[in-house]
Amino acid sequence: MTLSVRNLKRLLLGPLDLDVGKGDIVALTGASGVGKSLLLRAIADLDPNEAEIHLNEEGRETMSGPEWRKKVMYVPAYSGWWADTVEPHFEGAARKDVIDILHRLNLESSALGWDVANMSTGERQRLSFARALVLFPQILMLDEPTSGLDTDNAAKVEELIVERSQAGVGIIFVSHDKAQAARLGTRHVLLKDGQLTEQHA
Repeated sequence: MTLSVRNLKRLLLGPLDLDVGKGDIVALTGASGVGKSLLLRAIADLDPNEAEIHLNEEGRETMSGPEWRKKVMYVPAYSGWWADTVEPHFEGAARKDVIDILHRLNLESSALGWDVANMSTGERQRLSFARALVLFPQILMLDEPTSGLDTDNAAKVEELIVERSQAGVGIIFVSHDKAQAARLGTRHVLLKDGQLTEQHA
């Protein structure tokens, strides 16, 4: 087992349990406002919460927040940007990996020099996804990863999600697109009334 979440409580959530194994692609669905983003933020230790969470049997409490989030990474639908241009957001990643992922996502190498303020929603979304991939987390939590993308670019994101899962990364993704959830998810989990229910075909 890669990620083990036990007795998680946060606002109206829980107590709930969730396991994510190597290579799992967990499609997390539920009505708007039910707390899907809250759940991912809680697992990433971005908001106060109570839980017993382990990654490969190592407790979350044994690491600092930044250390944990390098391994259990959350990519929101609208990511924050702390520098005026793109390149500083890829600090610490191998340039070869960065360029490769940019090209896979239909982005030119010159995107590293772009001004963040001038980027479209879709460009921001793909670059946020790229900066998560090049840090090689063990668990990747994606909140509506293709919501601002056209069909072609959404397909490229989906392709990379599948590739990373095949490489052993455990993935949780939120989607309101039922076809996408069915297409990508190896497991399907519904969040309703603060509880998770595994859905079976």
